[in-house]
Amino acid sequence: MKKTFFVTTAIDYINAPPHIGHALEKVQADVMARYHRLLGEDVFFLTGSDEHGTKVEQAAKRASLRPQEFCDQMVKKFHLLKEKLNLSFDYYIRTTNPQHTRAAQNLWKACQKDIYNAKYSGYYCVGCEAYLTHSDLIDGKCPNHGITPEIIKEENYFFRLSNYQKPLLKHFEENPNFVLPSTRYNEIYTLIKSGLEDISISRSTAKLRWGIPVPGDPKQVMYVWFDALTNYISAIGYSYDVKKFRKWWPANVHVIGKDITRFHAILWPAMLMSAGLPLPKTIFVHGFITVGGQKMSKTLGNVIDPIKLVEKYGVDSVRYYLMREIPPTEDGDFTYERFEERYNADLANDLGNLLHRSIPIYEKYCEGRIPYPNEDLSIDQALKKLIGSVEKNYLELMTSYDFKGALEEIWKIVRQANKYIDETAPWSLAKKNSRRLGTVLYNLAETIRIIAFLIWPFLPSAAETMLDQLGVTDSLKEKSLKETIPFGQIKPGSKLSKGKPIFPRIQNKAVRD
Repeated sequence: MKKTFFVTTAIDYINAPPHIGHALEKVQADVMARYHRLLGEDVFFLTGSDEHGTKVEQAAKRASLRPQEFCDQMVKKFHLLKEKLNLSFDYYIRTTNPQHTRAAQNLWKACQKDIYNAKYSGYYCVGCEAYLTHSDLIDGKCPNHGITPEIIKEENYFFRLSNYQKPLLKHFEENPNFVLPSTRYNEIYTLIKSGLEDISISRSTAKLRWGIPVPGDPKQVMYVWFDALTNYISAIGYSYDVKKFRKWWPANVHVIGKDITRFHAILWPAMLMSAGLPLPKTIFVHGFITVGGQKMSKTLGNVIDPIKLVEKYGVDSVRYYLMREIPPTEDGDFTYERFEERYNADLANDLGNLLHRSIPIYEKYCEGRIPYPNEDLSIDQALKKLIGSVEKNYLELMTSYDFKGALEEIWKIVRQANKYIDETAPWSLAKKNSRRLGTVLYNLAETIRIIAFLIWPFLPSAAETMLDQLGVTDSLKEKSLKETIPFGQIKPGSKLSKGKPIFPRIQNKAVRD
């Protein structure tokens, strides 16, 4: 049986359209999924939408729509990211799906021993869809949304989160990669160690009607986080498809933003422990994207629409910027100026130029075919040695989700390949040493082929174009990475085909929104 890899994103709260932060998370997960497919593994990539709760109910009311109608409209905008960002997810879960409702109710029942009814009074932030303590507030306001939380008094169901302090600490201590990066791990570990309080996991229908009914109590609906977190197992058959669930669970990695780490690293594993289910292997936490050093906000008018960005610059250039310029686990910044600088320097000048200047050489001197190689010289051996070193580092960096580092490694080959053309001067060899020309051009074609396979998780469209122009067969494309990256896979005599530049240089700055 193939090794499996199950990767998820957080499901998106659909009270507002997607922004570039949503794109970052989706592309990170997509790179993971494509990389593991490239390794020959059986991959399931899950994303979706979180459609219940106060924020959705309020947004639907403002739009003069029923909540379900509002969700149906908004989901289309989020689902459009698959096409625009070239995402390869296998399933899009909606928390309004009947199968999700049944799974969430069944998980509630499985946790029943840790659920009790009590009266509650506390601060509730609609923006966070979470209860806050007085110590969480800054000047009486939510630190994330800058709004004064409601004081809610009602009778709810509670989950005995306090029962899981010791089990969670033990799990953290035995699994140092449970939360990545280490800064987030330490933050959550310290929080657990300081003590856990029981958490309200329902709302009265007198205050909120748009939610999943609590089993056996039609006057209560599930707290949106108890509902939403269940998506990771409802999508893969929990309580209705045992075979599918056993195949995919536990998840290899949950990809989430830093603002929801507590829910994923404390509440979610406690719920799973209560239900007697295995915990996910890793929770990978990314940072936020600022715009020109400022937090994105409608008020400032600096929210970046990823769909419009792709329509201006192309999908692979957006994917590249997000993975190369934004640190995988820290905050990063976006500006149009920096985007265009990175595009022209790395994609147009380095990668695009490498392919665009190479193919005509084969057409001019080798009838558009890849020649047979002969004996290597030291310059050829140095190129192959660099490729071998990069491949080793690449595998390690991709395994640890260091996308920025992996791309930096690949670009060592890209830049060296351009330098190799300059130093070997094929146009001069064509006049005086055809045997040597064959070696140089074969090595160049192989180098470009290896680059294409290495960038495929990041820039799938560009990679496909590069392989097609090199005449790489479908049978080679379908092999695993370990089979394709060794030097010498391309067949001499293969026919190349010239195409348009994959990354034409940006000459005139695009009009900003």
